Amino acid sequence: MLILDATQVAARLPADRLVPALEAMFRDGCEAPVRHHHTVPVPGAPDATLLLMPAWRSGGYLGIKLVTIFPGNSARGLPSVSAGYLLMDGQSGATLAMIDGGELTAKRTAATSALAARYLARADARSLTVLGTGRIARELARSHCAIRPSIREVRLWGRDHGRAEQAAAFLRDEGLPVVAAGALDAAVAAGDIVSSATLAREPLIRGAWLRAGTHLDLVGGYTPQMREADDEAVRRASVFADTRDGALHEAGDLVAPVTSGLLDPARVVDLHGLCRGEHPGRRYPDEITLFKSVGAAVEDLAAAILVYESR
Repeated sequence: MLILDATQVAARLPADRLVPALEAMFRDGCEAPVRHHHTVPVPGAPDATLLLMPAWRSGGYLGIKLVTIFPGNSARGLPSVSAGYLLMDGQSGATLAMIDGGELTAKRTAATSALAARYLARADARSLTVLGTGRIARELARSHCAIRPSIREVRLWGRDHGRAEQAAAFLRDEGLPVVAAGALDAAVAAGDIVSSATLAREPLIRGAWLRAGTHLDLVGGYTPQMREADDEAVRRASVFADTRDGALHEAGDLVAPVTSGLLDPARVVDLHGLCRGEHPGRRYPDEITLFKSVGAAVEDLAAAILVYESR
């Protein structure tokens, strides 16, 4: 059995290879049940979450990701998300590899957003606004810029401006054109692409701030109680998701508008439909598009196969 650490995983998942691998998996499909979702109480801290995410291709590969999300870790200077991925042979069930799940998750999450933006953002998008200062937020900046060379300016916003400055400086050292943003409303209004990776439970992004033609990418919320954008953003936008069933079941940014009657579930198009050409994606320059990513086992399997086969 191979054991692949974060450094090895990162080297095997460059965005220019991972995005096409994800596109092929969404186009061709695999078996991926809705993930198992368990709440784990943590004394003296917010409840944690345990996720079990299986996926397989009959006769090919079988895999499962185990994820823990401990929101209270940020106060202790620890990562909120920890994960491991187990890849197995689809013919025999034999274990092939244990893969660092944190790096796999960060890379595939950001690459999925970059894939969606290829269909949903304007071709001439030049400015990117990222909300969040953690690992996923930094990876989103990297992936969007890698796939879209037209981006000339990146604004990074965080509740803690000092952390935003640190994250922006870290990305500038990698050669990305990133600055720490000040006012949230101005940062959102300035973005041709707005990508949010926060643990917000109340909307941060107001639909009234979105310019015509904006692509809004919501990554952070993963339970029905979490929201990054308000009802007005949903009302104004054409709505897409990585997996329709998962988003309508788990994502507060869609669950709440559906429950209130604002959003018709039939309006939501997923990446399977986009990658198979069943929907054209962005239809006109002034269209506001919204992509809700909840994370899906199909994405993990595509990334894990690429890691394993890149030996």
